[in-house]
Amino acid sequence: MAFDLDGTLYPNYLLNIRLLPFLCRHGPLLAAFAKTRGAIRREQQQSPEAVAPDFYEYQARLTASLLHAPPEQVKEKIDRLIYRGWEPHFLKIKLFPHARETLAGIRAAGLKMGLLSDFPPETKLKNLGISDCWDAVLCSERAGALKPALRPFQELALALHCPPEQILYVGNSRRYDVGGAKRAGMKTALFTGHFSRNRLFSGTTKADFTFQSYRQLRDFVL
Repeated sequence: MAFDLDGTLYPNYLLNIRLLPFLCRHGPLLAAFAKTRGAIRREQQQSPEAVAPDFYEYQARLTASLLHAPPEQVKEKIDRLIYRGWEPHFLKIKLFPHARETLAGIRAAGLKMGLLSDFPPETKLKNLGISDCWDAVLCSERAGALKPALRPFQELALALHCPPEQILYVGNSRRYDVGGAKRAGMKTALFTGHFSRNRLFSGTTKADFTFQSYRQLRDFVL
């Protein structure tokens, strides 16, 4: 079994509120960063098997071209201000209700547990207090591609030593989580929550299981 992190195990809005001062100070960097990641995902859609040998270098070059700044300087800023700079906020962010007990219950039942995130997750997991729940923790960028690309999900299956069809991947995005995991041959569970856009837009990618609370997921799995 495996999980996405951002927006799946904690509410995205809690981080977004804390990032308002960052947006005021570093708006151009964040806008260029977001635009770059959108462009990378469009490239991946055209070439689903393609990977970037050094994703962080490639991301920095594209972002730097938008900011008209040296790539080395932009890469350092992305790492310092976004990747590492956002991590301390997770000391004060709470998980979704019953998420922690669900993770503990599934792990206690003897199931392998994996996590695959688009952002480096290790420090965030530690700050959220759930770093001890996992048999494998992966970052899609280190695999050379962002979700829903195939490569990160393939590496997740290898890290868990499980065939993809025996993995249930849990996420909050139909496109990135459900779409990517299904393409890799995994079963999927979509978290809709109570205020998620997934409750308003059905989309075209259907999950094998949809749940609104973590107790529903726990009961389904166990």
